[in-house]
Amino acid sequence: MPRSSSPPGERGAVAEALAADYLIARGLRIVARNWRCRRSEIDLICRDGNTLVFVEVRQRASGRFGGAAASITPAKQAKWIAAAQSYLLGVSPVPPCRFDAVCIDGDAISWLKHCIEA
Repeated sequence: MPRSSSPPGERGAVAEALAADYLIARGLRIVARNWRCRRSEIDLICRDGNTLVFVEVRQRASGRFGGAAASITPAKQAKWIAAAQSYLLGVSPVPPCRFDAVCIDGDAISWLKHCIEA
């Protein structure tokens, strides 16, 4: 499969927009995109009813190296949790929360709800 000629940041922005549209179509409301703190970044922060959802978007052109879900390493999970904790410092009262991933493997999209425990 030929490599995309788009810069990595542009491909990431397209994947995040696709993931946001996918989640909106399934009833979630986007609260923030690319929320950054000193420790990390959260791709999408959404509301699913009363639940605050921290979403990681992962994209792979193929499953050759384990696919998009396999790229969510323990180190990535730790940064994701730390960033969510930083975000929650500004939220009162703290709502129920969960961590979801939207994985894009080629043309296939999968939504992994509550994919890590924190």
